[in-house]
Amino acid sequence: MSKTKKSGPAIFMYCVIAITVITSMVCFTLYYRNIYKNEIILWIGITAFTIMYHFWVRIIMGNVSKLFKKHINCKQWWFKERNFEKRFYKLIRVKQWKGKALTYNPESFSLKEYSLEEIANTMSKSEVDHWINEIISLSTLLFAIPWGEFWIFLITAIAAMIFDSQFIIIQRYNRPRIVKILEKREAEIEESELQFI
Repeated sequence: MSKTKKSGPAIFMYCVIAITVITSMVCFTLYYRNIYKNEIILWIGITAFTIMYHFWVRIIMGNVSKLFKKHINCKQWWFKERNFEKRFYKLIRVKQWKGKALTYNPESFSLKEYSLEEIANTMSKSEVDHWINEIISLSTLLFAIPWGEFWIFLITAIAAMIFDSQFIIIQRYNRPRIVKILEKREAEIEESELQFI
């Protein structure tokens, strides 16, 4: 079985994790070992640690959610398009910016590798991943217990939630179009089968 090549965004995420782990370790060592006890050093360390946490937990949860992906499909109630969505997506101009968003694993949306139904189901799984990430973003508020400054962690949590919401929007924008093609194909197959009865 061949190993899939990491995408540019995946490599970027791992690089950010590596840099922020090293930065936070250096800063925490300097501060807590009284080598250079400066508030700026502490907050650089905390910021690096928080960024690392956001990226790392997203990778972990993306892998954990693979365990229940067979229970997720595009026909479930949660993934149906709501009445307000088309107007909302037009208002925020999703069509103009959706192609510029980073995709962790673009191969999983390839029409050469997967059927339309598989892609629609992958979109649903991806949406679930990002909803989980929204909840995880709030967990950084717990960092205010040891370090204080609740508002700083609140700002980073909100920023992370906004970041994840773009991917939820993209999945919810694209999936109904694929589902519509699938439904049209199914109707054509049913019609052709009826002609032979």
